[in-house]
Amino acid sequence: MFETLPALSPDPILGLSAAFKLDNNPKKIDLGVGVYKDEHGNTPILKAVSQAQAVLQERESSKVYITPQGHQGYIDGMLNLLLGEGSSVLKDKRVAAVQAPGGCGALRILAELLVRVNKDTVVWVSDPTWANHMPLLGDAGLTLKTYPYFDKDSASIKFDEMMDCLKGVKKGDVVLLHGCCHNPTGADLTNEQWDALAALAVKNGFLPFVDVAYQGFGDGLEEDAYGLRLLAESVDELVVAASCSKNFGLYRERVGLAAILTKDEKTASIAQSQIQSVARGIYSMPPSYGGALVDIILADEALRNVWQTEVAEMRDRMITLRKLLVDNLVNQGVDKDFSFVNQQKGMFSFLCIAPEQVQHLRQEHSVYFVDSSRVNIAGISLANVEVLAKAIADTLKA
Repeated sequence: MFETLPALSPDPILGLSAAFKLDNNPKKIDLGVGVYKDEHGNTPILKAVSQAQAVLQERESSKVYITPQGHQGYIDGMLNLLLGEGSSVLKDKRVAAVQAPGGCGALRILAELLVRVNKDTVVWVSDPTWANHMPLLGDAGLTLKTYPYFDKDSASIKFDEMMDCLKGVKKGDVVLLHGCCHNPTGADLTNEQWDALAALAVKNGFLPFVDVAYQGFGDGLEEDAYGLRLLAESVDELVVAASCSKNFGLYRERVGLAAILTKDEKTASIAQSQIQSVARGIYSMPPSYGGALVDIILADEALRNVWQTEVAEMRDRMITLRKLLVDNLVNQGVDKDFSFVNQQKGMFSFLCIAPEQVQHLRQEHSVYFVDSSRVNIAGISLANVEVLAKAIADTLKA
C-alpha cells in the first residue's frame, strides 16, 4: 500500500546540512541550521544545565510517568518567566498550560485545540514566518493566511501595511506573532508598535497567538517579554507557545510549553482539561528530563543566576558578531549598506540578497544558508567573519 505515497522534496535546511558535510573546503561556513554555536562551532551544554543534571541524578528515584500536564514546577517557573512574577493573569488563575515536547510540540497542541474550538479557524502568520509554522499549524486543519511584515528592499518592518491588514482581521481569527527575535528576519516590533498592536487586538477581538522561542536573545529576558506581557494584561484571551531549546540549550531534550490565557478561572479549568486531552491523543504522557532540569534551574536562585549570566553571554556574543560582520563588510568596500544587521535581534538576520547570490556564495565560497538569505548569526565566528565578508563582497560584485 505504501507504493501509493508520492515522493516529497527534501527539507531545504536538512538538505543544506547534508551538502555542508560533503563539502571538502576547509574554510566552509554553515549559517543554515538554527542552533546556537560557540566560537568553535559547538552547541555547548550550559553550566547551569550541567549542574542541574547532577542535582537531578541525585534527586530522581523513579522512571514512572510524570503527571499528564508535565512537571508543575516547570510550568509555574516558565509562566513566571514569560508573564512576570507579578502577573495579574497568574494571580487570577486564568491560565491553562501543559509541558510540551519542544516549541514545535506546543504549536501543534495549540493548533489541535483551536481546531476543537472551531474547525474553520483562520490563522494569520507574518510574511515571512518560520517555515515550520506552516505544517505545524496547517496540517492540524487550520486555514492559514498571511499579513505583511518585512520589506527586503528597505530591510525594515512594513508596520503600516501590517496594521492595515490586521484591521481587517475579523473577531475569532487568530494572529500569530513572534514574541521576540523574529525568525527568519531578526526584525522585531518596537514597544510602541506592540502598544498599537495590543490596542488593535482589544478593539477588533482577534486572538493573539504568541510564539516565544528566543526569550533573552534579543535585549534581555525581561525586555524580550514586553509584547507578550502587554497582550496578557490587555486581552481576555491569548495563546502562547514557548521553547527552551535556545535559551537553555536543550535542543535534543525537546522542552516546550503550551499555554492558554482565558477570561476567568472557570474557563481556564475547562481549557486545562481540553489541552491535556489533546496532548493525551498525540503522545499520551510528556517527557520528563528536560522539564525537570528547567524546573531545577528556575527554582534555585544560584543556578538561575548562573543561567541568566550564560544567556547574557550568548546574547552579547551575537550582538558582537553582528557588528563584526557589518564592520568587515564596510572594510571590504561593499556598496550595499548592511547596517540594518546591527538593528536586527537574536540568532537570525535576513541579508536581503537575491537567491542567485545565495547560490553563488554556496557554490563558489562554500557558505551555506537558505535561499531566502536568512543567516544564523551564531554560526559566525572570529575565525570566519573576514572570510565570510570577503565572500559576500565577491558575490555582490559578480
